[in-house]
Amino acid sequence: MTLLAARGLARLVALLLTAALAVAGLTVAVFTIQADSMMLSLPNLARHARLGDLLGDVGDFLTSLEAEGGVTAKIAALTGAGAVLLGLLLLFGVLAPRRERLIVMRRDDAGTVAARPRALGQAAATLAEQSRDVRQVKARTGARRRGTGGRLRVTVYGTAADRAAATAAVRDRVQALAGGFALRLRIRGRRPPRRARAI
Repeated sequence: MTLLAARGLARLVALLLTAALAVAGLTVAVFTIQADSMMLSLPNLARHARLGDLLGDVGDFLTSLEAEGGVTAKIAALTGAGAVLLGLLLLFGVLAPRRERLIVMRRDDAGTVAARPRALGQAAATLAEQSRDVRQVKARTGARRRGTGGRLRVTVYGTAADRAAATAAVRDRVQALAGGFALRLRIRGRRPPRRARAI
């Protein structure tokens, strides 16, 4: 759970920083069109951003920061510690290895027999597509957080006339695979996409 939260926070911060950098770059690019003190010039941009006032404020802040026992120094220290912790959390979210959850078939003293969810989904789709009534198949698998088994969702595309037959045929072909891995099987019949109908 902590890893997922760290990854989500890292993605959000990366998105916000990228958007802010893009806006800042575009603003600077627009204000470099003219020179000197014209409307679209860098000195005018500095006046709009009030960089002179910001320089004075930063100087006053650094002066109060150097004072002994000041409240500003304590707040700055706490803010710095919080920034360090946030940076470590972002690094953890970016650099932590992602462990793929496996679908466990059997776990005993001899060892664990498991398979990757994507591989099982591809195997189920291959078995389902062998049926003559099936036009297109999509299979998605997921593992349980604990224990053995998982879920297998198969979407069968076919016309209204042969959709029931296609669904039954797919169930017969995939049932053995689902039973072997203790997968909760769910099969849905759908109309084929437009491209599939055109073919």
